[in-house]
Amino acid sequence: MFDNVERDITAIRMPSWGRVRRTSGIVPWLVFDDTGAPIEPIKRYLTDFMAQANSPASTRSYALDLLRWWRWLIATDVRWNRATPAEGRDLVLWLMQATKPVSSSRTGSKATAGAVNPITGKRALDDRYAARTIRHSNAVIRAFYEYWIELGQGPLINPMPLDHRGQRANAHHNPTDPFRPEGRLRYNPKLPKAQPREIRDAQWRDLFGALRSHRDRALLSLTLSNGARAAEVLGVRMVDLDWGDQRVRVIRKGTRAEQWLPASPDAFVWLRLYLADLAEPLGPDQPLWWSVRRRDLGGGLQRQPMTYEALRKVLTRANTVLGTNWSMHDLRHTSALRMSRDDNLSARDIQTILGHAHLSTTVETYLVEDQAEVVRRVARHLAEREQRLCEPPPAVAAGYDGDDLNILFGGRSA
Repeated sequence: MFDNVERDITAIRMPSWGRVRRTSGIVPWLVFDDTGAPIEPIKRYLTDFMAQANSPASTRSYALDLLRWWRWLIATDVRWNRATPAEGRDLVLWLMQATKPVSSSRTGSKATAGAVNPITGKRALDDRYAARTIRHSNAVIRAFYEYWIELGQGPLINPMPLDHRGQRANAHHNPTDPFRPEGRLRYNPKLPKAQPREIRDAQWRDLFGALRSHRDRALLSLTLSNGARAAEVLGVRMVDLDWGDQRVRVIRKGTRAEQWLPASPDAFVWLRLYLADLAEPLGPDQPLWWSVRRRDLGGGLQRQPMTYEALRKVLTRANTVLGTNWSMHDLRHTSALRMSRDDNLSARDIQTILGHAHLSTTVETYLVEDQAEVVRRVARHLAEREQRLCEPPPAVAAGYDGDDLNILFGGRSA
């Protein structure tokens, strides 16, 4: 039985074997071994993954998790089609105590790693694997083996099993919610319940003032006005702008469906200024966002479509100036929370704009009490109560005994 397998988890060292590389074929990202050959089982799975209309970004994410799994199998000397839940369990244990590999030593972020930013209240990323990273890795490994087990060429038991112990299928199911896959992965770490982080108006003015170009101001203003995801905003083309109705069309993450979203007048003002700064006008099918980078040491500056890494650099520069750690997802949270406080917008309205598949996601995430506001209301309650206790007791009307009234009503009177 796999439960009898015992390993010294802390003594295992993950090898720096293989790499994920972009390709020009049907599958945009593949895992290659040290000889430069693609890993065939992963290649076949990712081919099937792409056939399900998944995005290239998702393919890269899955490839990176499978590369880590392959390195783990090499470290534990187990063939991929002989893996058991012991390997899945031990990988999770290893990730929970391991330090992430870095390509270069930390510089400016070394002192702040894992610390809470005093301005934003957000904890900075540290060198440990986050719970969400481990859960994503588990889901990818399970999906990979589900594919091979279905073909009859994988192990008999999925290395990332579901935990059905003590559960009943669809127990306590809300009839208004859709049925979801039953069972949680047995080795998934628990996620702390995180409140959405809002950029206050004064903080937004500071962040906006730290931006260095009309492009950056237009991009962040657009994101703040409708809460679109970073990848969705970066995918906008010129033809996706509706100047008359001030709308922008995005390709939704996951469903890949086209959707028109409203944008604020300010966002379109900054878009006008950004496009006026460009040396050449953009064609209808060209990407909206461009950056200028030096392609090689001897060449000059060249314009290329803006990538997610370039977008991160925009916020990194602003955060360095302000001493903050804001992210693009904070803009999405801020937009959602602003909409949730508007009595003219329903939960369905907010769900549609944010692109949530389930209404419960919108309600549970954003239609909640602001903890800071709750604390302020309770503090006001305590102050008013203290003030009432300090007030002189009311005088007893003629003909009544004060002691009798105190006993009867449990109060105090003069």
